[in-house]
Amino acid sequence: MRMTILPWESGAESEMQTPFLAGEFRVFHDGRRSLQLHAKDLNAVDEICVEPRLIYSIKERGSRSVGSMDTLFFAHRGSSHKYSENTRAAYLQAIDEGADGIECDVHLSKDGIVVCHHDPTVDRTSDSSGLVAGYTLAEMKAMDFTGVVPSIVPAEYGTENEQLLSLGELFALIEERGKPIGLAIEIKHPSPYGHLLEKGVLQVLAAHGFDPQTGTAGSQGQIAVTLMSFEPNSLRYLARTVSTALLCQLMTEVNPDYVQQLIDSGDVGRAGVYEVLYRSVPEGIELINAGGAGIVGSGVAWTRANEHLVRRWLEQGLKARIWTVDRPADAQFLVDLGVGELTSNRPAELRKELELS
Repeated sequence: MRMTILPWESGAESEMQTPFLAGEFRVFHDGRRSLQLHAKDLNAVDEICVEPRLIYSIKERGSRSVGSMDTLFFAHRGSSHKYSENTRAAYLQAIDEGADGIECDVHLSKDGIVVCHHDPTVDRTSDSSGLVAGYTLAEMKAMDFTGVVPSIVPAEYGTENEQLLSLGELFALIEERGKPIGLAIEIKHPSPYGHLLEKGVLQVLAAHGFDPQTGTAGSQGQIAVTLMSFEPNSLRYLARTVSTALLCQLMTEVNPDYVQQLIDSGDVGRAGVYEVLYRSVPEGIELINAGGAGIVGSGVAWTRANEHLVRRWLEQGLKARIWTVDRPADAQFLVDLGVGELTSNRPAELRKELELS
């Protein structure tokens, strides 16, 4: 099977600024689906056989120069500075403004549906209250999730009660737009359903053509899926069937005294969340060093404080997707460090700011 490589024809924000090296792609002949990839300055290239690794296959090449499209910008819970997080509007805005990837969070609903939502409760994000696990998908769709970022949602981005999505509906949304894009799925723990959450995610992925070795999904293989969690045991479970190259260990620093304070105050739910965050650093480092995750997912502050460790991982060939990067100074530091993927609430603006710096 052959792919025709064409010059990029639209959207300067998505141009690749470095030469294309065909020799860096691996040949395949097994008849898998083809993709049309776009890059700049490829007039001398006719047709080549490549492994369909989508965005990553091209954009990882070249130096880490500012503005170069080897730096990927992921929209944190969608373009969440413009529209409320993890909503249809935020996801569509991210796609339409040219984000290289979307980051979403997932929980299981009462009726076993994988839903895109960050918190274990709907208290902060909706006009209701209670655990996500305590509601059916239909019940949550009756809630208003547009209040986190009060803004007028365009009609084409859906009505008030169309904003909460299941993971399957997010895939359908991406399919409708038809653009190659990354999808970083964060699996939230602790979950009252345990690893049924991971099973549910894998079932949704299987229904959308997910290849657990390459990460490709979608009707045209145009979606590049990776899976993330602060909970190392989640990644260990996923590694039974999914390539560790697609697994991202999230990490952040948490004061253990704060966890104990939550326990002492009776806030067991929040204590459980912060206990996972606290363990994410020591257990996450151990997991990464053991080869259990191919992507480093640390926060900006932790990355700055542990630059030597992140640099070593990058030198060893691991990838890094750092969050939440909204300041140009942080983005510049990370690009200079060699980080290839930045997760931001404002990906389009951040990209432009780096290109102008």
